[in-house]
Amino acid sequence: MKLLLATRNASKLVELRRIMEGAGLDGVEVLGLADVPEFPEAPETGATFAENALAKARDAANATGLTAVADDSGLTTDALNGMPGVLSARWCGHHGDDVANLNLLLGQLADVPDERRGAAFVCAAALVVPGSGDAAAPDADGTVPGQTVVHGTWRGTLLRAPRGTNGFGYDPIFVPDGETRSSAELAAEEKDALSHRGTALRALVPHVLALTGR
Repeated sequence: MKLLLATRNASKLVELRRIMEGAGLDGVEVLGLADVPEFPEAPETGATFAENALAKARDAANATGLTAVADDSGLTTDALNGMPGVLSARWCGHHGDDVANLNLLLGQLADVPDERRGAAFVCAAALVVPGSGDAAAPDADGTVPGQTVVHGTWRGTLLRAPRGTNGFGYDPIFVPDGETRSSAELAAEEKDALSHRGTALRALVPHVLALTGR
């Protein structure tokens, strides 16, 4: 079986592939978008992480005929009423500038005291089987045949300056609950075991294995 990870974010693809391949998917060939012909990808216009993840997975499955996994994830902050949320990747006004996004958020939180700097990384991961249609987004338990969405959350607090070089996005300013190191100071295996993305993707593994008859 071939499984397509539908992302063009190189750093995220490395993490997604590492998590999925480390979760017991023997006999499943994990591909990235660079391994398949290019196809039109709709912009991320969903109001929720689940809507965006499903849209990306549906596009990939419909275009390639492969079972596809996509995630949408971001940082929610207590002091900003859950923002940047689904706008995390383009918080600075354009998509994918990690440094600008991070610096803008730090500036917005500059006067927020430590006790109000709570935050959470949130991930929705979607699995879509080709031909399952464009039905409305299912609940987290996957009520639409051929489409499953699961969620992961990683609570922590935000630093006032970046630390570490192992992560991407907002990792350098996020300290997970129970840790003194930032997410960008954790080893890859440590992050995978704790993170929102690791939690969500591992929850998809039984659904992937079911498609293989296991």
